[in-house]
Amino acid sequence: MFERVLIANRGEIACRVIRTCRRLGIHTIAVYSEADKDAQHVRLADEAWPIGGPRPDESYLRIDAILDAARKSGAQAIHPGYGFLSENTGFSRACKDAGIVFIGPDPESIEAMGSKAAAKQLMRKHGVPLVPGYDGDNQDSAFLAAQAHKIGYPLILKPSAGGGGKGMQIVRSDAGFLDALATAQRVAKASFGDASMLLERYIEHPRHIEFQVFGDRHGNVIHVGERECSAQRRYQKVLEETPSPFLDARRRAAMGAAAVAAAKAVNYVGAGTVEFIVGPQGDFHFMEMNTRLQVEHPVTEMTHGIDLVEWQLRVADGEPLPLTQDQVRSHGHAIEVRLYAEDPDHGFLPGSGKLVRLQLPAESKHVRLDGGVVEGDTVTIFYDPMIAKLIVWDVDRPSALQRMREALAACEIVGPKSNVAFLERLVRHPSVIEHRIDTGYLDRHLDEFIAGEAQPATSTVFAAAVAALQFDERHIAIDAADPHSPWNTADAWRIGHAGKRIVALAVGDRRHEIEAHGHAGNYQLRTGDAKLAIGNARWDGETLGARFDGEARRFDVHADASRVLLHDADGIRWRFERVPAFAWEASDAASGNQVIAPMPGRIVLVKAKAGDKVEAGQELLVMEAMKMELALKAPRAGTIETLHAAQGDFVEADAVLVHFSGDHP
Repeated sequence: MFERVLIANRGEIACRVIRTCRRLGIHTIAVYSEADKDAQHVRLADEAWPIGGPRPDESYLRIDAILDAARKSGAQAIHPGYGFLSENTGFSRACKDAGIVFIGPDPESIEAMGSKAAAKQLMRKHGVPLVPGYDGDNQDSAFLAAQAHKIGYPLILKPSAGGGGKGMQIVRSDAGFLDALATAQRVAKASFGDASMLLERYIEHPRHIEFQVFGDRHGNVIHVGERECSAQRRYQKVLEETPSPFLDARRRAAMGAAAVAAAKAVNYVGAGTVEFIVGPQGDFHFMEMNTRLQVEHPVTEMTHGIDLVEWQLRVADGEPLPLTQDQVRSHGHAIEVRLYAEDPDHGFLPGSGKLVRLQLPAESKHVRLDGGVVEGDTVTIFYDPMIAKLIVWDVDRPSALQRMREALAACEIVGPKSNVAFLERLVRHPSVIEHRIDTGYLDRHLDEFIAGEAQPATSTVFAAAVAALQFDERHIAIDAADPHSPWNTADAWRIGHAGKRIVALAVGDRRHEIEAHGHAGNYQLRTGDAKLAIGNARWDGETLGARFDGEARRFDVHADASRVLLHDADGIRWRFERVPAFAWEASDAASGNQVIAPMPGRIVLVKAKAGDKVEAGQELLVMEAMKMELALKAPRAGTIETLHAAQGDFVEADAVLVHFSGDHP
């Protein structure tokens, strides 16, 4: 086995590889950018080497810098993780030329599957089912338009060199084809350096099911079951699980055999994933092969009792696969979700900033956490904003879903906004529970999964107020020099007047003001015309129990001086900000005269100029930030007075990009 391994990646995957290496007694070497000098993967590794500036192209995408660190550190092998250089033919070949083992497939295999078009042509030769389409070399726009008409609509445009859904466009008629093509080509060129497109018939309401494959240098290739990844938003996976609730034994065997055939077609060595698009009637078609470990690999590990990174290390060192196909066994059900710093209520805008509080569930045989940050770390603007992967396992799917609900309820993230509440709604939604999800379901029904402008029920507001009162009373008692003094009783008592406290809470822009009389768990509450008597309230820091007008109720609640986090009777998460009771000042409404940058990023397209008259909602600029494109639109109809950004500019958050004249229609 290798003695020294360099991990050419960052974040949670680097930490995850380090943990397996440590268990096997392998010395680990990390690399880091300027932005990551204090990152967790740097702290966990046995040693770490700097490789450049904060941007990926200045560091994690620099083959020369990584190989230089490998030589100087005496690394015998390099694990590329996923993303960055993990599927880079040049990197794999450069490692081989340098006499360093690349823990992954041979460069020829990566090259064969790196182009979706070439991969489909190869799969066709080996009898792997394909979706009708065009994957040729002629990329003339008029020719592609003619091919699209011939294939028939709806169809999907895919960057040939792409991955992760970037640049994909669904087209439903000849009229929209050329505009969609131009957009897809621009994104593909910026993301992958190659604007080549392939066309496929778009299968309505498909499922996305992938098979984990593994090969060694002794001619063995097996699959380790499937993962269903149909819960997606804009082609980005949101929830992954295994086994697929859609597959029966016959279809699973057929798809597994096709996945193995695909891997054998390229003499595959190491961990890979063959992805299939599956029609509503069960027809399946090869989509692509990822020649690396996948983000969602932990669900396979938890159901099969294996460590795929250990397999990668052993196979790269020349050992045969530890199991034959007949020995592969799956037990129970596993589900994974990804905790992101993003704002689902505002288009899933990626976030950044310090993780002031990061509370995650305790790990156990049922709960696994793969993370790359801890409380106090910063989610930077330069990389994917994933905070952690949360994976659960139980004996069957209903039990695993309940485990996930409990695990998510235990999460609290303070600092950048997160998608935890969105994920909680997801795993409680009937379409997920009844496994009716297809790859477009979330995009079609997104409003069912986000809070939007929703407000909590009055009973929930009262429960949050009780938690706030209990926190205040406990805080005063703890801080008091004499906790038994009557002057330290937080009941607002005063001579000649019944004690009254006001608890002011805000959800979004809505203020809730609650009048409270009483103390020590017994209160009379009022907000507006609603009244409630609270009896024998007890809050232990995590759970609130009380009688609400005589009815016993229980809530999961976390509270402090600045906020109350509460799950209501339906399991919905509500975050109440504590605001001053007597100093409320509403923020001024936006004037509508500016377009500002919502976060740091690069301007990739400018679609207007000074003097243009534009309509409300018209797209003015396109910004690239944190691995996604953001369309910045006119807040109102009017005339553009000045533009403060040009194509290629890097802009800071809150920078004014467009200024409108004062003419309101």
